[in-house]
Amino acid sequence: MSANQPPRPSDTAASASPSLNDPVTQRALLWIVASGFFMQTLDTTIVNTALPAMARSLGEPVLNMHPVVVAYTLTMASLTPASGWLADRFGTRRVYFAAILLFALGSVLCAMAPTLPLLLAARVIQGLGGSMLLPVGRLAVLRAVPGAQYIAALASISIAGQLGPVVGPVLGGWLVESLSWHWIFLINLPVGVLGMGAVLYFLPDDSLTGTPRFDLFGCALLSACMVAFSLALDVPFDTHRTGWSLGLFALAALTVLVYWRHASVHPRPLFRLGLFGEPNFSIGLAGNLVCRIGSSAVPFLLPLLLQVRLGYSPLHAGMLLLPAAIAGTIAKPWIAPLVKRFGYDRFLLINTAIVGISIVSFALITPGWPLAASIVQLAVFGASNSMQFAAMNSVTLKGLRKEDAGSGNSLFSMVQMLAIGLGVTIGGTMVNAFKSEAGVATNASFQITFVIVGLITLVSAWVFRKMDPRYFS
Repeated sequence: MSANQPPRPSDTAASASPSLNDPVTQRALLWIVASGFFMQTLDTTIVNTALPAMARSLGEPVLNMHPVVVAYTLTMASLTPASGWLADRFGTRRVYFAAILLFALGSVLCAMAPTLPLLLAARVIQGLGGSMLLPVGRLAVLRAVPGAQYIAALASISIAGQLGPVVGPVLGGWLVESLSWHWIFLINLPVGVLGMGAVLYFLPDDSLTGTPRFDLFGCALLSACMVAFSLALDVPFDTHRTGWSLGLFALAALTVLVYWRHASVHPRPLFRLGLFGEPNFSIGLAGNLVCRIGSSAVPFLLPLLLQVRLGYSPLHAGMLLLPAAIAGTIAKPWIAPLVKRFGYDRFLLINTAIVGISIVSFALITPGWPLAASIVQLAVFGASNSMQFAAMNSVTLKGLRKEDAGSGNSLFSMVQMLAIGLGVTIGGTMVNAFKSEAGVATNASFQITFVIVGLITLVSAWVFRKMDPRYFS
């Protein structure tokens, strides 16, 4: 191949496999990617409802179970930037097959884990697969579907992603009550087997030749930063481990400085420093991170509150979370007209305040709190949170140049997953910090925690006020 020619799929491999131009292949691809996206989003919500049952089974305090969520989300955040390069280098067919295989294998190992450390190791394997499901699937759709149909294709895939949070809490509660917590992982196995078979049958080999080298050192630095920062937040209230926590914070800061130096001299860094020269992108990333910490703590904290303090069954707790998911789905069409009427700046200011106040209001949920009031609170939170995510996503990426869109989106996805892990870590750490002398989470433990994470979310309104309004039009 001439040095001037762009990378292209291997002609030999393509001739021996299905064609991306085949309408049947395109429809099958959408189903495959939608199923993978559903599996991924289902897993992020179904586990929360099962944590108390998992704690009893493994002989662990329920307040020590938040690493089950954090291990998965941090793994996904660390490896998401590599997914695009892997798809280019080895082809979406091979990489997507490997992603489903790792996710299914990790699910089986999770169900078989007899101890918490082994469960965490299995969650890391599951996260390896989960980190590639959406970005590689989205890339496969981009290559297969004509430009005029691409938006409609992504919309159909996003529906599957919206179903995960709706189905997850209820399905998790039902499986825990009817069978055991192990089945929240085992249900991934038949979907995974069918998905792998469909990938081999329908997807062509589209690996590219001449793929540039991946910035492995840069990826390792940022991954180390996220892991160190998350672990540091997990131990700040234990006086015997304060030095350990401070050391981890220092390590996280050091990795950022080393990456900054590395990216300034590397010809093709993982994320070029010029990305941060776009002010709205940098401020949007910071605002997203702060806002999502509070929003991500809620799906972890509420099932614990409902089961540990209010005595709800897993199924009852899962069903009570439905109003938030349903309201979030209903509210999605409202975003565009509201932003058009009030503008991004005013919309983000008001809506962020609603999200933060609704999180703080969860501190009112005690054994005597009316059920109807809880449903209203959850619906307001679900609707405002759904609109918040969409508005934040749009305004953060809006000002990026075309050549930076892919890299910026990858970094943005990384920050989103990091925020989920930080939200769960901070929520779990706060409840632990304010537990009783007997080591039991009290109503006050949850009340103080909801107030703190709600206030953290409110801080993001101040961050978004720093954005340049000239990019809002």
